[in-house]
Amino acid sequence: MPRARIAVLVSGRGRNLDALMQACGDGRIRGDLVGVLSNRADAPAVDRARAAGIAAVVIPHVAFADRDAFDAALGSALDALQPDIVVLAGFMRVLGSGFVRRWSGRMINIHPSLLPRHPGLQTHRRALEAGDREHGATVHFVTDELDGGPAVIQGRVSVQPQDTAELLGDRVMTDVEIRILPQAVAWLADRQLCLRGDGRAALRGRPLDNPLQLSDLDEAFR
Repeated sequence: MPRARIAVLVSGRGRNLDALMQACGDGRIRGDLVGVLSNRADAPAVDRARAAGIAAVVIPHVAFADRDAFDAALGSALDALQPDIVVLAGFMRVLGSGFVRRWSGRMINIHPSLLPRHPGLQTHRRALEAGDREHGATVHFVTDELDGGPAVIQGRVSVQPQDTAELLGDRVMTDVEIRILPQAVAWLADRQLCLRGDGRAALRGRPLDNPLQLSDLDEAFR
């Protein structure tokens, strides 16, 4: 089986990107990061990619008249990379339905909440304001519905009385996100994970009626 070509879309610090680079480098992901695309020139993730020798392209969304024009430019940049897998790793732009359909089944996102709770932005603050006892992150296939695609795997942390949004977010990142995202990409690269025609995620041929949990991680990702 040829190694998967993986493109990563980023807007921020790049901690999930770091985890993907490490997992590709040590062989846990049978794939190669062929490019990083960002809508922000000042995203630290862009510098992280370039320092690792990975091609990074900045496509500022503010340079385009509307979302369709931005999506078209982003799609052209992706086409040049010819990826098998597209990973949204902290990419803070809503993508249009045409773009999403084009990469259906090959595009996944990491969202910092226990979906379907708290879709959208400011998830850590909203979890605290809601009095949630647990919080976490979810990897899901990207569909037309914002943060509503079939969930693949989640991880949970307990909310502590002293938590601020920043503290909670850092714990979700270190305890959950950088573990479950590389795992999901590894499953995709090995063709163990897929999006079925009926809109359900499936792992090793078994439909996922509920998202997998940290206890379901392969040994290499625990």
